[in-house]
Amino acid sequence: MKKILLTLLVISLTLLHGMTKRTGSNQVDDWEYNATEEMQDSRSMSVTMAAAPVPKSMSIAPKKIGLAVGGAKDTENFEANIDNGYLPKYDSITYEGQFYNHFFDTSLKGGTCQDLFCPSYSTAKRINPFSKEEEYFLSVGLNSGINEKDFQRKKLNLVVVLDISGSMGAGFDSYYYDQSGNRVETNEKESKKKMQIATESIVAMLAHLKDDDRAGIVLFDHNAYRAKPLRLVGDTDREAIRDHILELEERGGTDWSAGYEEGVKLFDDITLDPAYENRIVFLTDAMPNRGELSDDKLFGMAKKASEKGIHTTFIGVGVDFNNDLVEYVSKTKGANYFSVHSSKTFKELLDDEFDYMVTPLVYDLTLKLDSRQYDIEGVYGSPEAKLATGEIMKVNTLFPSKTEGDETKGGVVLLKLKKVGSGSDDIKLSVSYTDVNGKSFSNSGSAKFENYKGSYYYNGGIHKAILVSDYVTVMKNWIMDARAGCNDQVKWVMEDYPSIMKRCTVFPPKRPLFPTIKTWERSSCKLKVSEGYQKLFYTFKDYYEKEMNKLNDRSLEKELDILNKLLKLKAEPFDPKPIDDWQFRK
Repeated sequence: MKKILLTLLVISLTLLHGMTKRTGSNQVDDWEYNATEEMQDSRSMSVTMAAAPVPKSMSIAPKKIGLAVGGAKDTENFEANIDNGYLPKYDSITYEGQFYNHFFDTSLKGGTCQDLFCPSYSTAKRINPFSKEEEYFLSVGLNSGINEKDFQRKKLNLVVVLDISGSMGAGFDSYYYDQSGNRVETNEKESKKKMQIATESIVAMLAHLKDDDRAGIVLFDHNAYRAKPLRLVGDTDREAIRDHILELEERGGTDWSAGYEEGVKLFDDITLDPAYENRIVFLTDAMPNRGELSDDKLFGMAKKASEKGIHTTFIGVGVDFNNDLVEYVSKTKGANYFSVHSSKTFKELLDDEFDYMVTPLVYDLTLKLDSRQYDIEGVYGSPEAKLATGEIMKVNTLFPSKTEGDETKGGVVLLKLKKVGSGSDDIKLSVSYTDVNGKSFSNSGSAKFENYKGSYYYNGGIHKAILVSDYVTVMKNWIMDARAGCNDQVKWVMEDYPSIMKRCTVFPPKRPLFPTIKTWERSSCKLKVSEGYQKLFYTFKDYYEKEMNKLNDRSLEKELDILNKLLKLKAEPFDPKPIDDWQFRK
């Protein structure tokens, strides 16, 4: 009799699984997704979807928040590839992503900020240690007059779109697309599957939602599935939803566009309220092709959603995530990008910055430079760098950022100026932008280059920004050369020293090789450094370390650690034999 009753109980529970059920007076388990095959939960994770922790007490003196550019918010994928023996992809390291690893002096000259956005300007002039050319720089410090204690994010309509395709079942530290291509032995520091890291990260993210936020979930493989409607968190059974998320398993092919389209549809069930920030968080190990750039595909849909007030955060999972898509994602209004190195480190990021990552504050920032002596030659730290002309710099979105004293995390855009006239004059700068309600603002300022014969830096902020940008430039040029057929062909001979050094400090988009390096859906390349680049890295490390010591800034050791890892590799000798670099797989 007991066996019969137990069997009936199991059958009843099975029939109820996935169905909407009320677990309290107002709380609903509204999970709708049902896999066609029974999924066994082989994971254990003690995570609760409780409300966000109460912030620590603030200091008596009002502390301001800062601002940082949208787009890439880290370079974790770049570092993860190196740690696991792979050559990183070109866009796995960006200037804005590397800047966001640091705090920069953005202090205003003789005043305090009372507005939403107050730029500060600093100048520097130097003789480039490698090219020996005279260079002029202008930094734009990104300050805000909002007190940290007064900052509150909007209520949030959050739709999570999760890739559950077969590739998400691969190890975090391996290239899924190597199944018919290269095989690379890895250090296997992270043993979890990409799916497990993704689901644990979602649970950690949803833990930061409040009762008056809404949350919805979409899953996609070769089809898209509405797993949870967009409902108030206070009316949702958080524990039940958490369990459903952690039970998910990978399956099928991949249709990014179908997933995103279904995510946008969830917003049709509610009235878009100006009091809410509307955001899609799209988690994938994506290796999309260029077809996704069309208007009716993933990136085109993200742009159209932005125009309706629905913004997107892309989160890349795994070392084989193709960061080349960041170039397109980052230029979309209100968009940003993070990579997941591990569920633990991502949870730590969310605990520290969740409210900032979902709250854009400034849109359509335009800086105009008025000078007879200088033009804008390059922009470091903005995804819209290509939108710069001789007079104008544009940035789509600024997000709030943490501050420490007069320093702001990632709070700088660096402009390289070209001297086009003789003599010197004050550079007049005017800024215009809009807030989240579409109201327009503007302000003006000026900057001047000091009349020094040698190098000078107005403050440590611009000095640090130039040093970090030097590092990113060298890394990007190394990746570009090394990824040319997965073979670094830089031959080191002493008489070529000046030309090699000069090439490796060129702004990468200006190199002839640049248009050919943007290849999508590619298999892995083994991490290697040629004899020529190893000597280059030794030279650059010596310069970098000296500048770091001048700045007395230990945070810069992060870049130094990467240089040391690359220098420990056995140098690959130059091999002039022809290369079969055909990458198409049947």
